[in-house]
Amino acid sequence: MDMRERVNSALKQAMKDKAADRLTTLRLINAAIKDQEIALRGADGDGQIGDAEILAILGKMTKQRKESANAYEEGGRLDLAERERGEITVIEEFLPRQMDDAETDAAIDKAIDDLGASSIRDMGKIMGVLKENYTGQMDFGVVGQKVKDKLCQKG
Repeated sequence: MDMRERVNSALKQAMKDKAADRLTTLRLINAAIKDQEIALRGADGDGQIGDAEILAILGKMTKQRKESANAYEEGGRLDLAERERGEITVIEEFLPRQMDDAETDAAIDKAIDDLGASSIRDMGKIMGVLKENYTGQMDFGVVGQKVKDKLCQKG
């Protein structure tokens, strides 16, 4: 079952269960997917996105909600922060398991070795390989800094 089917079946189940908060989040996911398809339709005429693009959308949605939850907490709005965390939980059901630090470091080392990267100029190539192979499994904001650190140690 592809990502779109998983989201749609979860949406139908949430309707049957009358789970309002879950239903709202699943509708937001569907809307984000459709928005991306509409944008692509204008660009190249196809308008179909695959699982990799959907994973990228879900990762972006998760990141946005984490930032919002932190901002709400700082502002003393714990009710809104909790709602954002609830949405994160629903979105993360569709994301692959997140890699831990050791797995992330091993993946970075492998990409560096496979490409024969030796300087910071190779960072774009390394990030491209990592995004191609591990989309949705690692936080690329953190990974970027780790790659930079490892390349600076080499160079």
